[in-house]
Amino acid sequence: MDIASRPSEPAENTAVANAAPPPAAPAVIRREDYTPPAWLVPEVSLDFALGVDGTRVVSDLLVRRNAPGQPLRLSGDGIAAREVLVDGRPSNHWRMEGADLVIDLEGDEHRVSIETALNPAANSQLMGLYASNGMLCTQCEAEGFRRITFHPDRPDVLSVYRVRMAGPKADFPILLSNGNCVASGEGPPNENGEDTHWAEWHDPWPKPSYLFALVAGDLVATSDSFTTMNGRKVDLNIWVRPGDESRTHHAMRSLINSMKWDEEAFGREYDLDLFNIVAVSDFNMGAMENKGLNVFNTRYVLADPETATDGDYDAVEGVIGHEYFHNWSGNRITCRDWFQLSLKEGFTVLRDQMFSAAMGSEPVKRIEDVRVLRAAQFPEDSGPLAHPIRPDSYQEISNFYTATVYNKGAEVIRMMRSMANFGAGADRFRKGTDLYFDRHDGEAATCEDFVKAIEDGAGLDLTRFRLWYSQAGTPRVTARLAHEGDVATLHLTQEVPLTPGQASKQPMPIPLRLALFDRASGKHGGEQLVVLDQAEASFTFPGHAEAPVLSLNRGFSAPVAIDAATSQEDLVFLAAHDDDPFARYEALQSLIVRHLVAAAAEELSDDERFTGRHAIASAIAAVLDDTALDDLMRGELLILPGEGYLAEQFAQADPTAIRREREGLKGWLAQALLARFTALHDRASAVPFSLEAAARGARKVKTQALVYLAAGAPEEAARRAAAQYDAADNMTDRQGALMTLCGLDTPGRAEKLADFHARYAGNALVIDKWFSLQAGSLHGDALAHVKALADHPDFTLGNPNRVRSLYMAFAANPAAFHDPSGEGYRIIADLILALDPINAQTAARFVPSLGRWRRIEPARAAMMRAELERIAAAPSLSRDTFEQVTRSLG
Repeated sequence: MDIASRPSEPAENTAVANAAPPPAAPAVIRREDYTPPAWLVPEVSLDFALGVDGTRVVSDLLVRRNAPGQPLRLSGDGIAAREVLVDGRPSNHWRMEGADLVIDLEGDEHRVSIETALNPAANSQLMGLYASNGMLCTQCEAEGFRRITFHPDRPDVLSVYRVRMAGPKADFPILLSNGNCVASGEGPPNENGEDTHWAEWHDPWPKPSYLFALVAGDLVATSDSFTTMNGRKVDLNIWVRPGDESRTHHAMRSLINSMKWDEEAFGREYDLDLFNIVAVSDFNMGAMENKGLNVFNTRYVLADPETATDGDYDAVEGVIGHEYFHNWSGNRITCRDWFQLSLKEGFTVLRDQMFSAAMGSEPVKRIEDVRVLRAAQFPEDSGPLAHPIRPDSYQEISNFYTATVYNKGAEVIRMMRSMANFGAGADRFRKGTDLYFDRHDGEAATCEDFVKAIEDGAGLDLTRFRLWYSQAGTPRVTARLAHEGDVATLHLTQEVPLTPGQASKQPMPIPLRLALFDRASGKHGGEQLVVLDQAEASFTFPGHAEAPVLSLNRGFSAPVAIDAATSQEDLVFLAAHDDDPFARYEALQSLIVRHLVAAAAEELSDDERFTGRHAIASAIAAVLDDTALDDLMRGELLILPGEGYLAEQFAQADPTAIRREREGLKGWLAQALLARFTALHDRASAVPFSLEAAARGARKVKTQALVYLAAGAPEEAARRAAAQYDAADNMTDRQGALMTLCGLDTPGRAEKLADFHARYAGNALVIDKWFSLQAGSLHGDALAHVKALADHPDFTLGNPNRVRSLYMAFAANPAAFHDPSGEGYRIIADLILALDPINAQTAARFVPSLGRWRRIEPARAAMMRAELERIAAAPSLSRDTFEQVTRSLG
């Protein structure tokens, strides 16, 4: 499953709404308490009588005893059993224990049949079976299946599913489920005289209940096919609402590319005759990998140049790949329990990152991935919600779909890959993954199973490396390079910071790629890999008559924070000469971060500020003038460190000071390099639209030129942005121009915002952009704009994309969110309280923005904490929000 918050985003089901509120302190689930299921369910048959306002479900479970003396316990959530049969006869040996249905059974094997009734239209939580604009669809990960029928609903219970669904043909002309369609036909008219039809689906591969899917509605398909490496034809369909099919071609290309790449890179072949994707407009997450029937948020399927940016194209490609790759890393091998979530998600994120890198620019993709990690996961690791990639306990599992489990999980596996393959002359990591797939196919596995397979297959000793799975926190590595005679000595130390629940930490193995540059030639003698696996260690490198320049953690080989005390002169050198694209980017970022942090802390004299700005200008000028750089990479090098990342450099940050210094530097650079930035914008504007790398790069640097000009030459920026908006033949240029205008006090701002809204009225995904651009803008009145937008007729709390488009963009806008009045905090707290009864999972994702209170200066921190306390005092909070709030306060 892809988490929807990776980019910067109603009556309740009747039975759920009437259910008792959760207890004040929800039960804590602990990894150490895991026990195998008492009963297995080898076969599941489901019969759905479909209706938007009322759906009847009859489940037939073949249950087989797996442990002596235990009753059959089936989980439920807000549902009631209308009838319970055991071996075809009504049973009196069942009872409800809380939300669970418990049946006392003699013997070792039975068939249990249970009837439930649902109201999909009233299910605003968007978990289980729910309605989205007249269409029925499901979301069952992590524990949504128990909102459909009673079932063990745990990932280590694998079943072969047969599904029959029937309903009015006019309402649900398309009927889809997992696997292959084995039969279909016409049914008799229903009680309303409507024509009905039915379809039966069979998935031959045993799967856990969280991978079950059903979709019924008025849909049309873009179809194609793929022939696997063993010559088997697979029919491919991307299902969307009528009128959207013209925007699915990029998604289909991405799917076919994913299937081909996975065969070549990992040897994984698709295993069904059919692969379906359905785009849904109401969806809590990004997408879901249900076996053979992936359900996607529309934002990760629909794309054309007029309505989608280059970033949207990349996101569609990456998420399509992510969910397809889950077919093996998540479906064929699933998780034993939810503590093992990174087993499938961390590995699959790495796979989708590798795929996207292969489809585009590998250096740019690596920089983008690290930027996401630092923006989302590093703060998580240093805050009250810090947890290992394999957590030890939880109250609500949906709260662990986090950047730590996904993105840090991917980095941990990437480190294994680096250690296996560096200097090996062969892909030893691939031997490890082949062994993993062969050894555990068809099983519910653990993170330890994965590590052991890599260890055995790649020939590594990962004994101490397992600490990465059990310890939270971002390791901090201090590096000092000494030089004597012709020997350079690298002294390294590491510290793993204390995190909640972990007061004692052990040193972890940290693989660091490095190179030592000769100052005179600008060259190095080859890249090396050292592994720091103790609290401190030293490494010697002979053959350096002069002190070399250290390039460390090249390619971001380890997800750590580095303090190398590199001089300003050496950072400028690396920014100009480093042949590792990420290291070059990192040197420039470090140069800027060091200057801005000191400036925001008021630690710079006037002379130091002047010297620092000129050093940065020299490096930026080199980026602008370097004809060997492609524009995609140039665009990355021009992006200043974000305010959130800068805040992470402080024990207690002052958002106002950070915004002042960052914008001040940007404006100064724009004025110092004005001719270069205007020439860059002119050059890039002359490049015609295409989806090729050169044109995408031109659009990227065009936007960055406007960003700088807006800070240092606002009138020129407004003129250019308005002209770019009017001339745009694609969304990337139009959005870049509108973003610039949104941050300026110019008459063109209101005019272009009105034009944009009118131009795209009715297109939900583009109107989401309209909300986000205003909520995330640099405009001094952004807070007031957000309050006004909350009352806009197009805004609704019922659609997670729309909620995220306004409020997640606002929470990520430091100056507006951290307004000294505290009003930004009140807005988010009010949102959480209003949204929690409607969609708890989405509401809970806003809590971490307030939970960072310890890392903000005291006056603001007190107001943030007060809002958390106000939320905590509210009656009947969901488990999702309760856990996030109490952990943030604890």
